Amino acid sequence: MNERTKKAERITVIGFIINAALTAAKFFAGIFGNSAAMVADAVHSLSDFITDLIVLFFIRFSGKDCDEEHPYGHGKFETFATLLISGVLFLVGLGMMWNGIEKIKLASEGTPPLTPGWIALIAAIVSIVSKEILYRYTVKVGKNINNTAVIANAWHHRSDALSSIGTLIGISGAIILGGKWAVLDPIAAVIVSVFILRVAVQLGLPSVNELLEKALPKDVEKEILDLIYQSPEIKDTHRLRTRKIGNIYAIDIHIKLDPSITFVASHDVATEVENRLRCKYGKKTLINIHTEPYDPSINKKAKK
Repeated sequence: MNERTKKAERITVIGFIINAALTAAKFFAGIFGNSAAMVADAVHSLSDFITDLIVLFFIRFSGKDCDEEHPYGHGKFETFATLLISGVLFLVGLGMMWNGIEKIKLASEGTPPLTPGWIALIAAIVSIVSKEILYRYTVKVGKNINNTAVIANAWHHRSDALSSIGTLIGISGAIILGGKWAVLDPIAAVIVSVFILRVAVQLGLPSVNELLEKALPKDVEKEILDLIYQSPEIKDTHRLRTRKIGNIYAIDIHIKLDPSITFVASHDVATEVENRLRCKYGKKTLINIHTEPYDPSINKKAKK
């Protein structure tokens, strides 16, 4: 197991343990503190617990090197894990929104939510502090090792903290103001659910694009061409194709060289370009360079 995978696994195990403890504590506080909001928050923490399992399962595969069955590596396992996490996050957001709307509807009909106890308020505060710390630590590790699944999981931690803020507002309002003001809880939950849905979409769309083999952004492709043209022997290029596989880039391109250049010299040019691209984008960058003779007459016709 490489160092990148070890770091991803380590931070996920930490999150797994914290989420397990928080889930149990929230269910206890929700049931004995008479807080339906805290029980819903516990379900959200349970979804964090599940996504930790997903990440732990997939990062083991994504960290493996190329083999006969996966010549391009296992990076898509990481992408798939990110997509699963965003999907769970989206469902959690929808569930929170639906649950909140139902409670608001009941309150408008004269049946406000029950007033929760202080134990639920304490549990909400503990959840906010612990999950925000876990989010900051996890996203730092995820960015450091460039692992989208870990970063996605970090945002799931923050979504739990955000939902706990909604729970805290609702519980505080219900305890302090009492009676009909207990409806503050579901109103806050609906507002928070909108932010959770937004994060889920932001995490999921790049993963969908990657699984559908979408090309790298135009600015990255321009940067790639600029690096390639640093070799003066290259007269022209075409058929640039790019994609992302997990945390690595795959680059295919045809380069045109002077027809009189030797086979060995053309190989040296291609090797020089590969080294330059790997220096920029990482040693695991997948590069396929096809060399062909440069014909000025053909290129002039192509430009007209």
